[in-house]
Amino acid sequence: MVGRDTTSVLSRVPILYQFIVIIIVGFLLAYFWDGATRWPEDWVIPMKQWITDFFYWLGKKAGIGDYKFRDLTRLIATGLKQPLLWTEYVLYRGYRPLAISPIPWISLVLAVAILGHWIAGWRLALFAALCFIYLSVFGLWRDSMRTLSIVIVAVPIAVMIGLWLGIWVTRSKRAASFITPMFDLMQATPHMAYLVPVVILFGFGQVPAMIATVIFAMPPMARCTILAIQTVPPEIIESGRMSGCTPRQLLWKVQIPSGKRILMLGVNQVVMQTLAMVVIASLVGATGLGQKLLNSLQQLKLGAAVEQGLAIVLIAIVLDRLTQAYANRPNNYSIREPNWLLRHKHLVAFLGMMVVTVTLAFFVKGAAVLPKNMTVTFGTDLDVAVRWVSKNAYDYIRPVRDFITVFMLLPLRNFFLWIPWPIVVVMVGAAGLRLGGKSTALLCMALIAAIILFGFWEPAVMTVYLVFSAVVICICIGIPVGIWASRSERVAKVVLSVCDTLQTFPSFIYLIPVIMLLKVGDLSNIVAILAYATVPAIRYTYLGLKRIPEVTKEAAIANGTTPRQRLLKVELPIALPEIMLGVNQTIMMALAMVAITALIGSRDLGQEIYRALPTADTGRGILAGLGIAAIGIIADRLIQAWSSERKRTLGIE
Repeated sequence: MVGRDTTSVLSRVPILYQFIVIIIVGFLLAYFWDGATRWPEDWVIPMKQWITDFFYWLGKKAGIGDYKFRDLTRLIATGLKQPLLWTEYVLYRGYRPLAISPIPWISLVLAVAILGHWIAGWRLALFAALCFIYLSVFGLWRDSMRTLSIVIVAVPIAVMIGLWLGIWVTRSKRAASFITPMFDLMQATPHMAYLVPVVILFGFGQVPAMIATVIFAMPPMARCTILAIQTVPPEIIESGRMSGCTPRQLLWKVQIPSGKRILMLGVNQVVMQTLAMVVIASLVGATGLGQKLLNSLQQLKLGAAVEQGLAIVLIAIVLDRLTQAYANRPNNYSIREPNWLLRHKHLVAFLGMMVVTVTLAFFVKGAAVLPKNMTVTFGTDLDVAVRWVSKNAYDYIRPVRDFITVFMLLPLRNFFLWIPWPIVVVMVGAAGLRLGGKSTALLCMALIAAIILFGFWEPAVMTVYLVFSAVVICICIGIPVGIWASRSERVAKVVLSVCDTLQTFPSFIYLIPVIMLLKVGDLSNIVAILAYATVPAIRYTYLGLKRIPEVTKEAAIANGTTPRQRLLKVELPIALPEIMLGVNQTIMMALAMVAITALIGSRDLGQEIYRALPTADTGRGILAGLGIAAIGIIADRLIQAWSSERKRTLGIE
């Protein structure tokens, strides 16, 4: 009763007054106690050392008798290695004991074209073929096939695990209670945090990289499975029951087919997430385009890095377009073609093409593997151009970069580092209490307290500083562009196409132009985050404004509002919940990018993860990754609570 009265009293006090009191008390505390600005080292809980010791024990000593836990992990790795090995045999290695050559490059190009034509027609077929021709003509075929091997094996495994977990969640409330929060945590944790424990348990190489990729790419499939099953119309389910379906038949014959489009969206997301891990997985020994790109960046061979990055992008776009087109492919209810050859004309074309191209490759070496003297490259020319830009344009770019860094970013960074941690904890708790109640307040405060107690306060503050700076700019760009797109269908078509393309790019690609133009520093990190994270702010602003009912707009016009008044007084307030969800997604994508920008220098939690990899400091890597996840969860809970409250106020929920 006392707790409820206290909450009621606090809710009547304006939040601004609460913040003023918190700030005054916090600075008084910091004045009399140095520990309020920097948590004493002696008080840090050595959790990272405990976790490191646990994984060392698990990887080296855990077991029963002569059977060690590492034997189990090595057995799993050996089992997963076989399908990966055979995929590599087919795509680029060949099987030497039987003198079997790999599939010719021309065969795979035509196979992708036939698949594209079967799914969506000539345009997709031509586009897919040209993208794969680029891989061969630019001498990147073998590395591309290494990357594609991981994708081909990892995607089905991630899809099957995600499908099974999604079905389990829809069948069991108890499973949903612990699996759903696990998905939240997994999706908020950055890519690189998965690598550290995987390296300890499975070592380095292609298989550990694939395992980390599967773990990272699986949650979207599980979430889409849950959504697909839960959104099947009740009348369809009832029809299945009336037809005498058992629960298993109802699932596989009714619910899964009805949710095909959403499930294929999940497959699409798995493919994209898998390719997003390509470069990151190279840090633990994955070969292919990711490793080439990482080496090129480390050696500042930006021309080669652009070529390799473009290859990753083209593979991602082709797989994205194929899966999206298949998901949106209409069902064919026409009369079945009686002629088997005509009914399976694409399969016949594929088999005939394989016979012809394999025979051709046997006699013509260039049809099997394109000779090096027939490949081209613009890497050298681009390197010359970059050096010219660095020599001539950098003198103009550097003063701007230095001005922004010295007079804007450094003061902001110092301000963030100067704020005493008690003020942050209590202010976040007060905001959580006002927006979402006690549970939200306690969760947010507990997460910040954990960051402090485990000794990650300063890197966490640096992370928040970078993300805050980038998100503010993302909002300033994304919301106006989203408004502009909502006002013109022609503009919307261009803007949404650009957004689709930007979301297809693996996150690592954005580092290339940043290094070329801005070198290394906080501004470089922020610009890379900005390029990656602006898309949700644009998309959700556009969708929020387009979903406003026409009746509401007409009522505003009837009341004599000008277009500007209608936008500011009617449309934006109604669309604000969806716009804030876009801001939420922008924050999540910025946090995910923080771990990537650590590769070009920073002092944040992403850098902590990166430093943990070569030293196998598992505790440091895991806790730093969970710290980034904690920041994301705090932002997500506060924004979601505010959005829900706003929707209730507007009566649109």
